[in-house]
Amino acid sequence: MGSAEEMHGWSVKMSISSVLAMVTVFSMIPGWVLSDIRGTKGLEAQQMAQGSTHLHRRLKRGWIWKQLFVPEEDPTLRVIGQLKSDSDRGEFSIKYILSGEGAGDVFEIDEYSGEIRTLKKLDREEKAFYVLQAQAINRRSNEPEEPQSEFIIKVQDINDNVPQFQNEPYVSSIPEMCPTGTTVAQVTATDADDPMFGNNAKLIYSILQGEPYFSVEPKTGIIVTSWPNMDREAREEYQVVVQVKDMLGMSGGHSSSTTVTVSLTDVNDNGPTFQHHLYTFAVPESAAMGTTVGRIMAADGDTGINARMTYSLEDDLEESSTFIIQTDPVTQEGVVLLAKPLDYETKRRFVMAAEAVNDHVDTRYLPLEEFTDRTTLKIVVEDVDEPPVFISPHYEWKVPENAAVGSVVGSVSARDTDTVNNPIRYSIDKRSDSTKAFKIDPNNGTITVAKALDRETSDWHNVTIEAKETTQNHLSSSLVVFIKVLDINDNVPRLARDYQPYICEGTQAGELIQLLNAVDPDDPAEGHHFYFSMVPEKHINPNFTIRDNQDNTAGIVARRSTFTRKDRTQYLLPVVVADSGSPALSSTTTLTISVCSCQPAGHCPTGGVEALALSIGVSLQTLLGLLVCLVTLTVLSVLMLMLRRHRRKQQEGLEVEVKELELPETVSQKVLYYGELGGGGADLDFCQPVVPLRPHPRRKERKLRREDVRASIRMSLRESHLIGPEDEVFRQFILDRLAEADEDPYVPPFDCLRTYAYEGSGSPTGSLSSLDSLEIFPEQPVRTPRPYVVKLTPWYGTGEEDTVF
Repeated sequence: MGSAEEMHGWSVKMSISSVLAMVTVFSMIPGWVLSDIRGTKGLEAQQMAQGSTHLHRRLKRGWIWKQLFVPEEDPTLRVIGQLKSDSDRGEFSIKYILSGEGAGDVFEIDEYSGEIRTLKKLDREEKAFYVLQAQAINRRSNEPEEPQSEFIIKVQDINDNVPQFQNEPYVSSIPEMCPTGTTVAQVTATDADDPMFGNNAKLIYSILQGEPYFSVEPKTGIIVTSWPNMDREAREEYQVVVQVKDMLGMSGGHSSSTTVTVSLTDVNDNGPTFQHHLYTFAVPESAAMGTTVGRIMAADGDTGINARMTYSLEDDLEESSTFIIQTDPVTQEGVVLLAKPLDYETKRRFVMAAEAVNDHVDTRYLPLEEFTDRTTLKIVVEDVDEPPVFISPHYEWKVPENAAVGSVVGSVSARDTDTVNNPIRYSIDKRSDSTKAFKIDPNNGTITVAKALDRETSDWHNVTIEAKETTQNHLSSSLVVFIKVLDINDNVPRLARDYQPYICEGTQAGELIQLLNAVDPDDPAEGHHFYFSMVPEKHINPNFTIRDNQDNTAGIVARRSTFTRKDRTQYLLPVVVADSGSPALSSTTTLTISVCSCQPAGHCPTGGVEALALSIGVSLQTLLGLLVCLVTLTVLSVLMLMLRRHRRKQQEGLEVEVKELELPETVSQKVLYYGELGGGGADLDFCQPVVPLRPHPRRKERKLRREDVRASIRMSLRESHLIGPEDEVFRQFILDRLAEADEDPYVPPFDCLRTYAYEGSGSPTGSLSSLDSLEIFPEQPVRTPRPYVVKLTPWYGTGEEDTVF
């Protein structure tokens, strides 16, 4: 039976092949005819152009064809056709030549008979037809017997390809409870065989697995549902196997299959349902607000948004605020939370109703009341031994700083809230009252002053009070009380700083010399009010007065314009400062006002010390001028006296004269001369050769008070770090000393050393000058005429001059 069907199929294929071959041949004939006609017309036109009087009409010669088809996948090398010219008489005078696609590689031609043979197996899916060219050439004349002709060899299709599904894998989803006939997905397969030749590429689809829930349309491959009300909660996923066959499913065809995964998506066709009608929880009364009391769960077969629900509590008005319920967004559980503090002694049990409602309802699947369910909650409060509780949560007291020891500050009270009501004892945490300024009665909680208070030391006391049960677990609680110390006027006012006022020599009457401020550690509620005045005297101070500005400041004002350093260098001015307390307190401070030779801008550096040094320098220059005049008058007598003395001194030793000049405040000067007779001490030989000093007349009138000069020099050395060698004062000092040396006839010889040493600025060791030394060296007796060093003679001063205003 099978062989008969195969024979019938082969006959059908051969008949179709014969028809296609005839169509191909007839389609080629018009081309040849037209080509011959075009060739004849072209020849006639050429002959007419050449002027020929005889027209030679060429007779058409045609090709003789056999059928040119070759089946694919045929391993047998066979003759598939023959090309033959009508001029071929079987004498092998015609040579056939084949060219084009596959010539010599896939096809070959017998040059004598024109038969075309295949050289290898062909695949239609690789190449469906070949275009070739054929020629017939006369072997003797080597001229074409026929014009070159083009023909096609077609590869006949056989069913040698399996249908293949595209876009695998197939995954689809449909909502549950969908109606029958809902489209699930479409599968598509392709076949590489020729769709125009027989049924080789004619496909048909069928279901192998998935019935009765799904079906497929045979021609389109569309999968649809065939079972109503599929429930996702019963089954969520299906595997549908679809098969495709070619040749319209007839025997002998090829087939393949694919799997379609179909998932059911959720719809809200289930409502929440509590598994229990009563939920019981226990919570201790000491639980903090926000504590989780318990969890309840209403089951819902749906998922995602369809399973979301909201819980609520329903009970009487008083209890509704004690607990709250919230929905856990992850687990969809109802979390019961404590919203208010519990008290076992007040209420020991709570009973309430809980309700769960779906957030999204769909009345297409269930009635509205099916999306709600209720249950009952019972919450039991457990008793806990609690610490004492202070009656008031905040205590703040005020006490004056002069409160007597034992004064009552305040009282605290606590109680035991348990049913036992244990007695309470009170104490102060020592860490909060390190000074032990207060004490407490352990029985009644009364706090008293235990030590004198000082607001200026500590104006607030934060004391921790502890209340502890005397029995059972000795539970305790603590509380901080705030004690403010009130101020009283127990501190005297004083000047804000150590003022060092000075007055310039050119100050006019009424000018402000110094602005004064005052401070007071006290803190009166209405603020500070200071009053400035002078010490009451029988006579009015003729030099200065104090002007109270009524804004807690005062000014020292000059009362006259005749201040000079020649008259007085300092004035003492007592200043009285009083506050506005009750009772009022006051203090007296004596200020020293220095008279200064101020700079042009009115500035007196360091309160008049520099002015003192400069004034001393000017006086020395004046004295030197007077001394030069006196020396000019008595030069002869002085020279004679000095010569006699010099001769005697040469036998006893070398006279050394040390001369010190006053310096400005920032420069130290030393003028030294060292002399020697004989050998030895070469390292101190600064002047060579040694020339004895000329006698210098005594000038008692140029001597100043040595203590004043020493003070000036010390201040100059102490302030030397303020200026440098490039300062104008330093340069002026050098010029003054140079002019003085040029005019003084008693200076040492020119080849001797005269040193002006600048000690630098910022030295941490201070001055090393010998001018500040107080050591006394007694004069050594003269032994032998040899060089020696004479130390600088220290200056001695008298007691400091007292000054009054």
